[in-house]
Amino acid sequence: MPSFTHLIALLAFVPFIAAAPAASACTGTIASLDDVSAAVKCKTVVINAFTVPAGKTFDLPLLDGTTVTMQGDVKFAVKNWAGPLFQVSGKSITFNGNGHTFDGNGASYWDGQGGNGGVTKPAPMMKIKTSGTYTNVKVLNSPARVYSVSNPAQLTMSKLTIDNSPSTTRTTASPSTRAATSSSRATPASAATVSPFVTVSSITIKNNIIKDNDNALRIKTKASATGSTVSGITFSGNTATGIRKYGVIIDQSYPSTLGTPGTGVKLSGVNFSGSTNSIAVASGAKRVEVNCGSGACTGTWDWSALKVTGGSAGVIKNFSGIKGFTQ
Repeated sequence: MPSFTHLIALLAFVPFIAAAPAASACTGTIASLDDVSAAVKCKTVVINAFTVPAGKTFDLPLLDGTTVTMQGDVKFAVKNWAGPLFQVSGKSITFNGNGHTFDGNGASYWDGQGGNGGVTKPAPMMKIKTSGTYTNVKVLNSPARVYSVSNPAQLTMSKLTIDNSPSTTRTTASPSTRAATSSSRATPASAATVSPFVTVSSITIKNNIIKDNDNALRIKTKASATGSTVSGITFSGNTATGIRKYGVIIDQSYPSTLGTPGTGVKLSGVNFSGSTNSIAVASGAKRVEVNCGSGACTGTWDWSALKVTGGSAGVIKNFSGIKGFTQ
């Protein structure tokens, strides 16, 4: 039988192994792009105020289940390039902006030729590729389009502010600044541009306030797209004032506006329900325009919670399924 001393001697040759804390249990703090690679190894990420260098994307490839909190404003230096300025990806992400701002320095790009003309403008400014929640974020001075959303599972976007309003320091109007260019199960989103073989479904756009914009609420699909579907789109409790062109526009002729519509995207279940959607358009604007491809808009659409005032009536083309609303 080995002695106690002999046992101690044997144990001396056994390596000591201590359990290291999981990397994801740490907190990563970002105060420059140099901090990102280390910070995204943690499941708690804090963003402090800093300026992103010109021509660089602030890219956050997050671990699933990460919580991100903004504690300062992020600004982007100016360069004519394609963008995006900010990109975040991951599943089951909790992103809380705490009311802080992503400032795109948009006035340095605005040339009066919109998002598709003139100098190259970073577009979209904000690319969201997460599921979970994304809330309380302000976007200021977007160079062109604001949000592109391609979420891998259900995503709720709430308490978002997009401010491209004129000021004494801006002499040229902002270009196209639609809130979203593509979406799948996002809340809210204000537009969906559908490419071939894409499914967009179960989107709720609610409680938004839109002021002094060309369009209030819009769905657009590519005329050339094939094999795609858009379904289950619900608008509720949205308010718009000072709308210059269209109160509601549903258009299957993109990139044209109210041109020859395509038939390769099947559009169904577009409803204005729940709380009233109240839209006031300018005298030269159209209240509602619906431009469907032949047989491409289907089913019955409940528009009983839509109220549009001002302007003049538009045209509803190739679809008779809208119920509860007259212009």
